Amino acid sequence: MDSTALRTALKELNGQRDLRIEFAGAHPCIVKRALLVPQESDGLVKVTDGSHIYVFDAERVAWIEIG
Repeated sequence: MDSTALRTALKELNGQRDLRIEFAGAHPCIVKRALLVPQESDGLVKVTDGSHIYVFDAERVAWIEIG
């Protein structure tokens, strides 16, 4: 998966849904009430829960659950 595809998949995040994302060879990451950060000049895919910002390596994503 590339960063454009990951950003498209994460567009469902609106601050009212939780995100569970698993990376190849790593434990899953759970972000409560996740919100996709608008694309910035650095080109990184970022998600926030309001108090932390999570940066994702799109090429390592194994699967995503939005609930």
